Amino acid sequence: MVSIITFSIDLPSKNLCFALLPSMKEPTNMGERTIFFLTEKGQRVQYLHVAMASCSFPDVYSWIQNLPPLSQWKTTSISTSICSSSSTNSSLKIVAAKTLHSPTITFSVTADFSFHISLWTSQPLKTSTKTSNLLNKESMSTLLLNCVRDVLYYGSNHKQNSSHNLLKLDITSSLKEIFNHIFLTLIFLICIYEAPIDLRSNCLATLKHHLANCTSRQTSKVLMKLLGSNLEQQWMRSINLAITNWILELKAKGRTLKTPSPLFSYSFSTYGLWKVQLYCPIIAMDNIENSSNPSTDERLQFSLNYHQLEGVLQFNYRAVTREKWIDLRVHVDNIRCDIIRLVSETLLSERGVGGSEKHFPSRISLQLTPTSHTNIMSVSVSKSSNNPKVEIGTEKTFEAGFESATPFPGLKLAVGETVIVSLKPWKFEQFVHGNAATLNWYLHDSSDGKEVASTKPSKLTLINPKAWFRDRYSSANRPFNKQGGVVFAGDEYGESVWWKIDGKARGKTMEWEIRGWIWLTYWPNKHKTFYTETRRLEFKEILHLSIP
Repeated sequence: MVSIITFSIDLPSKNLCFALLPSMKEPTNMGERTIFFLTEKGQRVQYLHVAMASCSFPDVYSWIQNLPPLSQWKTTSISTSICSSSSTNSSLKIVAAKTLHSPTITFSVTADFSFHISLWTSQPLKTSTKTSNLLNKESMSTLLLNCVRDVLYYGSNHKQNSSHNLLKLDITSSLKEIFNHIFLTLIFLICIYEAPIDLRSNCLATLKHHLANCTSRQTSKVLMKLLGSNLEQQWMRSINLAITNWILELKAKGRTLKTPSPLFSYSFSTYGLWKVQLYCPIIAMDNIENSSNPSTDERLQFSLNYHQLEGVLQFNYRAVTREKWIDLRVHVDNIRCDIIRLVSETLLSERGVGGSEKHFPSRISLQLTPTSHTNIMSVSVSKSSNNPKVEIGTEKTFEAGFESATPFPGLKLAVGETVIVSLKPWKFEQFVHGNAATLNWYLHDSSDGKEVASTKPSKLTLINPKAWFRDRYSSANRPFNKQGGVVFAGDEYGESVWWKIDGKARGKTMEWEIRGWIWLTYWPNKHKTFYTETRRLEFKEILHLSIP
């Protein structure tokens, strides 16, 4: 279905014919718009707005709410289709079924071929005779928690999920949107793990678009706040484990999957704090620095693939009102990046080469930019360009000896002087471009001072047992924490960025865009291999500032 809306404005007579496409990596997302500037009639230009009708995920919540009383059912079950495959004439359905000799019903997800295959079934739910809806609020809450538990169950740490945490999930608003999103996520995981292969491909492509659209991503942010940080991490690890399995399945067939990058991130601004949280499986990140020694070690690849990046970016800000302008100071509070396994340590040891063979952060670049430059007067950073300290050592060596093998014996002398350079593994720099401030952290090789993210080590370096990256998580001089992540806090990296804003902005809410790039590098830890690689993640979020 195509809708055409015509707009006309007065313009000089010119031939215009071009298209404005969405600035998304996935322009095929349902509901995205394409605007064509096409024809001209005299002094008037006609705009044709062409857009695909929104093909939203079935409203499961409303479908359940509108189910008739059990006494009005003509069959023992009622179903609705989620997605279908025309090539196999099959579909994925949600089925509500009566329970014999009991006033309860169950919901199931089934694959409908010439016969039905049940892929998931809920616990029995009590029906209501006192309300107009078949299920009352209590039963809907039970179904919702049932879905959340089963999403978490697909993760590697499902045994740690405690019921009492889920019982605190109290949804007071956007219940329909949150319910539909949770159900969609559950179906996505069911499709990856349970659906027959003939139906899986088409349904996953459809579900991926729904999960990536703007509405679903906004609902995800609300859900994350409801779950709390611990369950949020388990939720994302469960989803990213499934996506990792899906990508590996496609790669085995010689196909690729372009995933939104990162698969999930969100931001919020409150009480002088800007925060961005992001999650991305390693395998979904762009590979920008391939090894000159391709790996055929399947066990090593297993360990590398089954990890995800978890990042937290926190900035403290303070807006001070002056007579004619506003000073906005933004300080680094915490920049945290961790590489977290998606499966158990036991499985990584059995099928891989252990959990210690994983990527490590090698570079982080963050750019803060006001989206509107009208009221920005200036921008300043607090850190000067680097002025490294070089220590000239006073230690000198003197060697002497007689050369008796020559016809004329003589004295041989050699003199040497040592130069010592102080170098920290992580180097921090600030840049300004226009009204944008960029913060950069670079990891340097302690042996030669080169940037790790853009360097390929030699084979001789890789086999050196005393190299800095060997046994890197237990070394006293490691540039990471014990778990392999990094934390940049205000004690050492508390530098600030200062924007001077025109006083006309008082009482307004301004937007700042944060764009980020995170590089992860793999060099061998304990495993003997020449394989190395560097991957990169890119993200973008909007932060808000209310000017007093």
